[in-house]
Amino acid sequence: MKHYFSLLAIALIFLSSCSSTKFSADYDKSVGFSKFKTLEYYGWAKGSSYRLNDFDKERIEQAFAREFRKRGIDIVPKGSGGDLIASLYIVTQDKTSYTTTTVATGYYGYAGFYGYGPGWGWGPGVSMSTVHPVDYKTGTLICSVYDAKNKQLIWEGTINGVIEDDTDRRAQNISKMVSYLMRKFPVKPIKK
Repeated sequence: MKHYFSLLAIALIFLSSCSSTKFSADYDKSVGFSKFKTLEYYGWAKGSSYRLNDFDKERIEQAFAREFRKRGIDIVPKGSGGDLIASLYIVTQDKTSYTTTTVATGYYGYAGFYGYGPGWGWGPGVSMSTVHPVDYKTGTLICSVYDAKNKQLIWEGTINGVIEDDTDRRAQNISKMVSYLMRKFPVKPIKK
């Protein structure tokens, strides 16, 4: 059975760079995260999965599976009784920003002594401004991780940023961004 594991990265994968991406997370500090050994993916929140193509979903799942395995947490099939359950929700929004280009022309000449008499000086000029709309898309991902036994939220992460249009660049950034995001998970990678 295919391992489903797209925890936290749906929007992350779209984002153009770590510097323009905002990551935040919070967790229950009373929970001992090192006791969890398995995780099952609950599924995509309604209305989220259609925003991704199957290639991006698979890349995200594989990247997160690698990161959780580094932390001693194995991915198990849905319904098999994992210690943790992960669910995910993503929202995208179309936005437009505007840039302005201004070109100014004029002339300069002599203005005489302290402005009196004939001479040169600044003269009338013309300036033209052009406004250029720039369309882009932003994405916000909210990932929730639950203690399966207690049915209690124990970790939640949010990613917000501009979605990368170039599919090749998205594919290249997946592992890097997932790894960066997972730094906020309470369990650190196990050193071998």
